Amino acid sequence: MIKLTGVGKTYADGTVAVRELDLDVATGEMVVLVGPSGCGKSTTLKMINRLIEPTAGRIEIDGRDVTSSDPVELRRGIGYVIQQIGLFPHQRIIENAMAVPLLLGESKRTARERAAELLTMVGLDPEQHGHRFPHQLSGGQRQRVGVARALAADPPVLLMDEPFGAVDPIVRVRLQEEFRRLQRDLGKTVVMVTHDIDEAVLMGDRVAVFAEGGRLAQYGTPAELLARPADDFVADFVGAEKGLRRLSVVSLSEEHLEPLGMVKGGELGAAIDLDSTLEQALAAMLRDDRSTIGVKSGARFVGVLTPAGVHAALRSALRDATGSESPDLR
Repeated sequence: MIKLTGVGKTYADGTVAVRELDLDVATGEMVVLVGPSGCGKSTTLKMINRLIEPTAGRIEIDGRDVTSSDPVELRRGIGYVIQQIGLFPHQRIIENAMAVPLLLGESKRTARERAAELLTMVGLDPEQHGHRFPHQLSGGQRQRVGVARALAADPPVLLMDEPFGAVDPIVRVRLQEEFRRLQRDLGKTVVMVTHDIDEAVLMGDRVAVFAEGGRLAQYGTPAELLARPADDFVADFVGAEKGLRRLSVVSLSEEHLEPLGMVKGGELGAAIDLDSTLEQALAAMLRDDRSTIGVKSGARFVGVLTPAGVHAALRSALRDATGSESPDLR
């Protein structure tokens, strides 16, 4: 869906913001650009929709070179969400969500219906919130409106620049989880910028780590990134907690569970779903003060997760990520 080939950005004073970047984003994939301040990740995002013009290379969306497109028409087909949200303060929430469909020539009735549908989709009641102004909503609610407005024209591509950075940690986690669910349901192609490696690992199907000077240091799945950093910079950026972060990217599998018969009835506590991560499984164990936990798939009870199963799941995921028969679990 999106392909960057040899893309660079050098400013008139000689500052190199992005250096010979090759990057591809598959249809329906969520790619997160992460790195320290000033490494070129936001510049890269803005070059995709030509808010910043590249000085070298080629950027394609669905096989079409974006530099040959009218920039205004290009941006109308790309959803864009920023940290500051950018809602129109003098317009009500429903009017903010209607803005893009009206701009594209939809009737007021169709635009209002679309806006109400999207507000509901992001967890806001149109009847309760639609008549309010942006200053009457919380930061998390305004961010939801920003997402709804970006989706209003049903764009195939969504660009997000630090979209959850301005809300408190609890709301941020909730927004991250809800957007990930929304992205899976809608199948949008998403490129997102963050400076937070935990957010990148949680949200991305693949993660691009940028180093200072606009250099792409590593590009791969979260599991690959955590299992085998490409260089010392990536290892330092991922941090000493990489072993713990792996827990958040490894899902349970029936092959790592023990049979139900090994645990006496009543000793398991509440069961977790098979699509849970190891992090969620361990959190449930700690919450119930148990060394094992039951696992279900829908209404079917499928097995019991033990500490040995956690270890086996980690080893299996690391083998998949590194191709090594003896992966380093540290």
